[in-house]
Amino acid sequence: MEVTGKVKMIDQTKEVGSGGFKKRDIVVTTDEQYPQHILVQFVQDKCDLLNGFQVGEPVKIDINLRGREWTNPQGEAVYFNTIQGWRIAKLQGEAPSAGIPPMPAAQAFAPATNLNEEEADDLPF
Repeated sequence: MEVTGKVKMIDQTKEVGSGGFKKRDIVVTTDEQYPQHILVQFVQDKCDLLNGFQVGEPVKIDINLRGREWTNPQGEAVYFNTIQGWRIAKLQGEAPSAGIPPMPAAQAFAPATNLNEEEADDLPF
């Protein structure tokens, strides 16, 4: 899955808990009739992927949806969802620059003129 839009905010890397878990948030505003502000979380070594990105830049982020269950002190199950990013790329205008070169334009060619109507056609259709 992916999210595309303009960077609205990039947070600093934060350590959570005492186990050395790191996370870094980015907010991307989608470009649609009703723009959405999507919070995407990068964790551990993926936090550094956000270095070099600026507010206002158009980006494409590859994401995974994460869900987990937690039981509160009253014994009720509570569910949480996280959008976790694993790759981010700058967009140039509307075309993504994800390392894939653009396809070359089709070359124009002249129609065949050496057709022999008397040759047997071996095509099955």
